[in-house]
Order: sequence, then C-alpha cells, then structure tokens
Amino acid sequence: MKKAIYFLHIFCFYSVFSFSQTLPVSIQLTESNQSPVIGATIRLVNRADTTKVLNSTTDTLGIARFNLAQNAQYAMTATSIGYKSLVKGIVANTKQQLFKFVMEPDNQVLGDVVVTARKPLMQQEDDKTIVDPEPIANTSTSAYEIMEKIPGLFVDQDGNVYLSSSSPATIYINGREQKMSTADIASILKSLPPSSILKVEILRTPSAKYDASGSGGIVNVVLKKGVKIGFTGNLTAGMNQGRYGNQFIGASLNNNNGKLSSFLNINYSRRNSFEEIQTTRRFSADKELSQNAFTTYPGSVAYVGFGLGYEANTKWEINYDGRLSYNQNSSSATNESIIRQITSREILTNNLNTSNNKGNNFSLNQGVSTKYKIDTLGSEWTNDLSYNYFSNNTDQNFNTAYLLPTASNVGGIGDLTNSRNFVAFQTDLKYKLPHKLTLESGLKATYQLFSSNTAYFTKIGDKQEVDVSRTNQFDYNERIYAAYVQLSKNIGEFILKVGTRLENTNMYGHQRIPSDTTFKINRTDLFPYVYLSRKVAKIAGYELRAYLVHRRSITRPVYEYLNPSPRFIDQYLYEAGNPSLRPQFTQNFEVNISVEDRPIFAIGRNYTQDIFTNVIYQNPANPSVAYRTYDNLGKNQETYFRLLGAVPPINRYFFVAGAQYNYNDYNGLYENAPLSFQRGSWSFFTFHQFKLNKLTNLSLNGFFRLKGQLQFYELSNFGNLNFNVNRQFFNKKLVATLSINDIFYTNKNNFTINQGSISAFGSRRGDTRRIGFNLRYNFGFRKKEERNNPFNFDNLEKSNN
Repeated sequence: MKKAIYFLHIFCFYSVFSFSQTLPVSIQLTESNQSPVIGATIRLVNRADTTKVLNSTTDTLGIARFNLAQNAQYAMTATSIGYKSLVKGIVANTKQQLFKFVMEPDNQVLGDVVVTARKPLMQQEDDKTIVDPEPIANTSTSAYEIMEKIPGLFVDQDGNVYLSSSSPATIYINGREQKMSTADIASILKSLPPSSILKVEILRTPSAKYDASGSGGIVNVVLKKGVKIGFTGNLTAGMNQGRYGNQFIGASLNNNNGKLSSFLNINYSRRNSFEEIQTTRRFSADKELSQNAFTTYPGSVAYVGFGLGYEANTKWEINYDGRLSYNQNSSSATNESIIRQITSREILTNNLNTSNNKGNNFSLNQGVSTKYKIDTLGSEWTNDLSYNYFSNNTDQNFNTAYLLPTASNVGGIGDLTNSRNFVAFQTDLKYKLPHKLTLESGLKATYQLFSSNTAYFTKIGDKQEVDVSRTNQFDYNERIYAAYVQLSKNIGEFILKVGTRLENTNMYGHQRIPSDTTFKINRTDLFPYVYLSRKVAKIAGYELRAYLVHRRSITRPVYEYLNPSPRFIDQYLYEAGNPSLRPQFTQNFEVNISVEDRPIFAIGRNYTQDIFTNVIYQNPANPSVAYRTYDNLGKNQETYFRLLGAVPPINRYFFVAGAQYNYNDYNGLYENAPLSFQRGSWSFFTFHQFKLNKLTNLSLNGFFRLKGQLQFYELSNFGNLNFNVNRQFFNKKLVATLSINDIFYTNKNNFTINQGSISAFGSRRGDTRRIGFNLRYNFGFRKKEERNNPFNFDNLEKSNN
C-alpha cells in the first residue's frame, strides 16, 4: 500500500511538467453597476468545428473559466434568469485571457415565465457531484424521501446513507456536519419539506477542506435561501397512503429588495408506518429462539426555516439562517418470543412483550456566515459560526406476559431524556496566486456536550422498584480542533490539488449510573489528500475528463459505542458499549471519468485498519441471551466500481441508469477466533422521464440490490420501483403529482448471519408500498429563465415547443 501511495504522488507531481496547446480563459459577466451576474450559463462553440461545444456557469464573482484552443474563434452565448441573452465572439490568445461583458436586465412577472431548459439531474463540479432535486421533490413529502430516490444513493432501513463503500456517509446540512445519531438525523431530514432543498452535493472523496471523519463520503443538503429573482413563493400539500398514511402542508417565501434577501419556509407533517422483523436464532445443539416483532411509528413534525442575506458592498456579504423543528413521535411494539426444541418442535417457553413509547424532540439550528471577496480572480475569505441544540424526551410503558410456562406479568415504565449542544466555528481562505496557483487553508473548532438520563422501574403485581439493568446516566464532551492547507494548480489540461489536514481529538465520557466510570481519548492525526484531473479525449464534441484521488480518513467511535452500561432490549437481547474500542483509519484510492461534467465511471479501493462494526455475541453463562456491541475485528479491503450512463433528451425521453459493485474482504478475529469473510454485492439504479406533452411528464425511478450486505448480515435480493405522473395547470403555476412507491412491494429482505457462536436468519419489511398525491402552487414576481445546454438531462421543454 505504501508503494501505491508513493507512485501516486510521483505520478501527480510528474504531471506538473506536462504541456498543452490550450489557454485558460476567464469570462466575467456583470450588471451595469459592476455587480456580478451569478449562476449565468455561458456556451462557447468553436467556429471551425461546431461539434466542439463548451458549457459553464459563472461563480459568485460572475466569472466562468474555460480551457480554449489557442487562436481559435468562438461564438459565445450567455443567458441568465432576469437578463437578456448576450451573443458575442471571442478569440483565445496570450494577449487577452479575461473577457468582460455587461448583461441587460429583462424583468417579467411569473405568469410570463418561459422555461426552455433546466439544470441537469446530476453533474460533476471539481471533486463533488451536484444533484438537482427538482424532478424528485415533486414526488416526495420530505428531504428523507428525496435522498431515497437519488440515483446512486442507498438509504438502508435504519436511515444510514451509503455512497461508494460499506461505511455510511456523513450528513451535512448547509455545509455543517450534523453531530447526531442516525435516528436523530433521519428525524431531521423527515422534518425538512422537499421544496426547501436547493441542491444535494455528493462528495465521495472529500478534500482536505472537509472533516476527516467522513470515510464513507459526505452528503451535503443545501437549503434554499433568498435569491435574486424578486418576490416568489409556493404553497404545497400532499399525502401518501400505504397500510398507514402520511400528510403534509407547507409554504415557502423568498424575497429580494436590492441588497437584502430573505426566505421563510413553514411545514407541518403527520406520518405513520410499520416495521416487521422476524428472527430465528439457534443457541444450542437442539434449541432455537424465534421472535416476531411488529412496530408502528406514528408522529407529527412542525418545521420553520428562515434567514436573511445582506450584501454590504461588492466585497462583503453576511448571511443568517435558522431552523426550528418540533417532533411528536410515538411507537407501539409487540414481540412474541418462542423457544423450541429443534428435533421435536416442542414449545418450551412462550412470552409476549409489548412496549409503548410516547415522546417529543426539539431541534434548534442557528448559523451566521460571512464572505469577503478579496479580488476579482476568485480569492475570498469566509467564516461560519453555528449552534445546534437537540433535546429528546420519551416515556415508555412495557409489559411481558409469560404464556408458557405461566407466571405473573412483569411490567414497568421508563423515562428517557437526553440533550445535545454543538458549537462549530470555521474560517477558510481561498487565494489566487501568480502562476495559476490557488491556495486554500483554514481552521475549525467544534465543541459538543451530550447528556443522557434514563430511569426505568419494573412492576410485579403492586410492587415497583428501580430496574438497574436499564437505568443509566452519563455525560459526554468532545472537542475537535483542525487545520488544513491545500494547493491547486492548472497546468494546461491538468488540474492538480495536494493538501493535508491536521486534527486534534479530545473525548471525555463520564458514566454516573449504574457505576461511576470515565474514559478519555486525546490524539492528533494527519490526513493527506491528492487530486489530479486531466482531459482525456472528446467524443462527438463532448469532453471526457479523468480524475485520480487519494485520501486518508478516520472513523471515531461515538460515546454510545463506548459506554459499557448494558441497555435492555428484551429478556433475550441487550446492548453494551466497548470502552476499549479504537478508531479505524481508511486509505482510499479512486479513479473516475466524467463526460461534460457528468460522472460516468469510477473504480476504487478502500484499505481499512482496526475496522470496528456492530457484532452479536452469545452470553456464555446463558446461551439463550445474546448481546450487541461494537468491536475492532482487524482489517478490511473493499474494492468497488461504479458505472453511470445517461441519454440526453431524444424528442421527449431521457434516462439515467447505473450500477455499482462492492467486494469486501475481512480478515481478523471474531470471538478470539480467526475471521475470514468475503462478500460481493451488486446495486442497480435508474431514473427515467418521458414528456407526454408540454404540460405532462411521466417518470420512473428505482433500485435493485443483489446479494446485499449490512456488516456481517448477508441480505437477499431486494429493491423498489416508483412511478410518477406530473401535470401543470393554470399557466404552469399549479403542479399536481400522482405517485406510486415500491410498486411491486420488493423493498424487503431476508437475512442470515453465521459468525462465531451466532447462527441466525430472519426477514424484515416495512410500510414501503404507497400511493401519493402532491400539489404545489407557485406565485410572485420572477424573471424570465432562458437557459440552454444541449446536454441537459431535463432539456425537454425546448425540444417540444
């Protein structure tokens, strides 16, 4: 592996001496008052060969960058929301490499909006993939459902999001990591209305600028803010029905008055679903435990998102955004547990467990960010300060009925409360240096305080006493300090970026009940990053570009994984942390190719040391009882490749389809015995859209997974297929959508696990097949949108007008 890293660095630095016959050219678009035109689309056509077409968008300085053939003549077309189209001719030469143009405004009311093309569904920008959620948002009731439908993302039944590897991705919202459990993050995503999302950024190999903790990559959900299109808004309402129903209603407002912009999102939703898990575990030569658990999850969420943006001058801008959500959630579960003699099938014991939970959680997110534009070349200094607060309170009632042999029922109550405070500050500098060098550096500090207090009482007859097996109390503090530096350079057709990140981790946990124990972790680690991009070829006028990436990352155990206090699940299963758990480190290598900034192919390998994962061990003193914990098992070598294809609009139809293969090879120790486990799995995903007429669209999306894997659980084949009909009314102001999710009810699986003393199998299914209906009404004053990109996947309006 060290040799591979060595040769990778040699290859990257060798590319510095490559030569190219192209010139870097910048095109800047401004208004008459010199304010930059942000997000404009610029299209360049080589007059000598009209099949050679280049497309780009302007950044926050109004600048778009190209690599153009020296002394070639190009026809330029610039379009943007609210501006008249601009057509000019340019010639790339060493005397002039910066072209400045002024665009004239062209205001229109919303009723006159003409959409000739929208953004592509997916496109590659530097080291991240940008997903436009608009086609998916129309058929979704929350941000969580959008994530489930994005091609190439896999969301498991527990809410983990997977990209390229078997490690879950880290979730960011507006560029800020959400320091929460998987269940809490899923709750936040379910509270976000689908129309509040501007884009989803997928970073499979994040640069040194991002936290090193994202070994599974990063998914950044960027929310809409006030934009420069006057005053706009929409009203949304929808529902979907499976065995149980979900409903939502919401409103969104955006306004811009000169230098001040603002936005407000309000949403209220109600939801209910179920989950059924059946398991059979053999715990001795002639005995097995069978369990059938059925749980419902009713709840409601009220959400408010708001923010302000102010441009003090052409240099400074400041933004404030906040989110509030209040979630009332409940669950009701029944779990029948039967122990049988395997040979005779005689029932030895039969118990029925019931549990009812009623709780609420409150989430508060506040953030202030500033940006200072140092020059017109793209140099800038940004700062971000955020505070997150999350609290949860749950009351639980539980009861165990002993049916065979008969005995008195055992019941009780539980009071579960926890709170989390998280503060983060980050400052970043991006500076354009001479000789086409870009320097990026920054500092980050985060502080987290988590407190948990769980009190349980059991009741037998009229007697009630403290349940010491479940009662616990602990506090957890975490401080992480980071600094990074990275340097990038355009060298002809090459883009080279090299950086490193230094992180200092300080973790302190104090368990007070049932026993007074503490632990401390203090460590400092270095994380290098190398990125190389080069234009490979042109096919039918479309540019193919290759990317080579190396990254080192860390996965830290959270306190829940370290806390040794046992947590009672039922009389046959409990959970406990592992205070000796060590962090795992991953070295990632990936090569990928994109065409016209659309990712099409990738192959990579992850080398992970001290890998830790969720494991199940059997209690030696009582084999019928098992416990779940986390343990370092050794090392894992994961190889993957990903293929993504798309057909641009052919008259009325386009599609995106892809496949990914993952092969994991574990070697280490499991229950102090040698471990050797290999598993390969395929994932297929697709998105189709057909324009029936100018006002009606049909879409189909889904995924299918062969021989899936979840830690050491081997999963059967499963997937889902969703169908949607979208229709516009009232001069395209009203959009109605009819959807059917999981049409064939295939998003369920069987599982087996055979490791160490554990041998079990079972099945899992949920309330995934649903029929839904959504309405969205747009209003306000907007400006005309006339974007044109021949490779856009959503370029259907133009082809049929």
